[in-house]
Amino acid sequence: LHKHALDPIVLVSPSGKPMRRESDLIDVWFDSGAMPYAQWHYPFENKSFIDEGSHYPADFIAEGVDQTRGWFYTLHTISSLVFGKTAYKNVLSNGLVLDKFGQKMSKRLGNTVDPFITLDTYGADATRWYMLTNAQPWDNLKFDESGIQETQRKFFGTLYNTYSFFALYANVDQFDPKSPEIPFENRPEMDRWILSKLNSLIELVDACYERYDVTNAGRQLQDFVSDQLSNWYVRLGRRRFWKNEDPHDKMAAYQTLYTCLKTLSILAAPIAPFYMDRLFLDLTQGQEGESVHLSEFPKANTKFINTDLEEEIDLAQKITSLVLSLRKKEKIRVRQPLSRVLIPDTGEPLKSRLNRVAPLIQSEVNVKALEWMDASVLVKQVKPNFKTIGPKYGPQMKAIAAWINGLGPEEIRKIEQEQGTTLNLEGTSINLEISDFEITTKDVPGWVVATEGSLTVALDIEISDDLAREGIAREVVNRLQNARKDAGLEVTDRIQITFRGSEPVTLGIQAFSQYISEEVLANQLNHNPQLIQGKSEEILEANDFIFTLTKTHELDI
Repeated sequence: LHKHALDPIVLVSPSGKPMRRESDLIDVWFDSGAMPYAQWHYPFENKSFIDEGSHYPADFIAEGVDQTRGWFYTLHTISSLVFGKTAYKNVLSNGLVLDKFGQKMSKRLGNTVDPFITLDTYGADATRWYMLTNAQPWDNLKFDESGIQETQRKFFGTLYNTYSFFALYANVDQFDPKSPEIPFENRPEMDRWILSKLNSLIELVDACYERYDVTNAGRQLQDFVSDQLSNWYVRLGRRRFWKNEDPHDKMAAYQTLYTCLKTLSILAAPIAPFYMDRLFLDLTQGQEGESVHLSEFPKANTKFINTDLEEEIDLAQKITSLVLSLRKKEKIRVRQPLSRVLIPDTGEPLKSRLNRVAPLIQSEVNVKALEWMDASVLVKQVKPNFKTIGPKYGPQMKAIAAWINGLGPEEIRKIEQEQGTTLNLEGTSINLEISDFEITTKDVPGWVVATEGSLTVALDIEISDDLAREGIAREVVNRLQNARKDAGLEVTDRIQITFRGSEPVTLGIQAFSQYISEEVLANQLNHNPQLIQGKSEEILEANDFIFTLTKTHELDI
């Protein structure tokens, strides 16, 4: 129906008065602005929903920035006119979705993305997670499908692998989540650490959701899953699940990982509702409710939060990262053991903290010892960080840079200890933070050195014959574990191995035969110099390790 057809029509009101079409036009967004009341057929029905405030005003609304003069405006206009108050308490206004180069999408440019194909390919949850966490809501999003793929791999894939690891061994041991819970204080330190991090995470995510900051909530969850749960807790504790003669310790590990996975499924459910519901139901087997969305939101247990322990493990992670970067720089594999890591002795509290986590660092970076060294042995160098100094000090940057370039070892050490310094430049006091300096350490013969902020580590990279043989043994274990997996063996299956290798490989295997046998569940590890047929692998050079792997009492696999 168009205007020319409607204008002649006259309706009659219940009181008998004529009703004609209103000739003045109004923005169509005022229809949407009436949504809070129209959805309840107010005032003809559900008056209490609006009048008593149970369903109005809304806690928050979300739309694009282009709705500032559209929906956002008309909602408030009608509400202010009729009720004298605003229509919503919070607004989440997102930027525009652009192509990966920052260009506006258009058919003319051929850079549009079909949302239905994207959802069919990657799923709604991965797409939603990517869009919510990749950029702050108010920023324009440069949409790139490779970003969704990375989200699938780094977050959803890591979480799935962590759950699969748990499920594999929990099924073997018939773990029952309803078993009596081992008290927190009786659990090993790594359990107490990850539960402390988990409860800190609950506080952070809850605070983010409370202020409608979904972006940072998602990022906190990603970091916890990838950096803390998977990369540290599970990886460092794998042996507790599959090679543990202490049932108390194994039960503590199962209960801790179960708690982490269940809590994560609830915390992440608002962002990934389908995936987290599936994870929750598979994990709990329906014993804790019909859906993750019917679960109580977790409350942090502050008694479990130990900031000192968290800081100690954070320190261990930083040192581990520095040492691994040195290994990568020198092209020394992590499986190759090294003799020691050296840390400059700068006194307390660093020394006592590091002594407590030294075994963890040694295990992570595969070194035999962590030793203290005289800090004066290392020669520090410093140069200005123009990326931070330039924006802050502009015209004074050159003078500040010249001063920094003239600093000596004692001055550099003092800046590290105090995390910055104050410079008096032509009567002006300038506060410089530690981030304004790029401090490095010169390598020492036989060592390589890395620095991050005030933390410095030196790695002894000399490899003795014994260390070389142990490195070979670890490489052999890796190849045999891969062969077990390729053969489809169960995690509990025992095997026998026959091998032929080059002289260095054979010496390494013979020197560490017990270690290799225990790691790969081998009843027999036989050396046959005449072996011809078998799987060929490279340990030090091509085809220097040939072996057959047979499940005990069964045919060759």
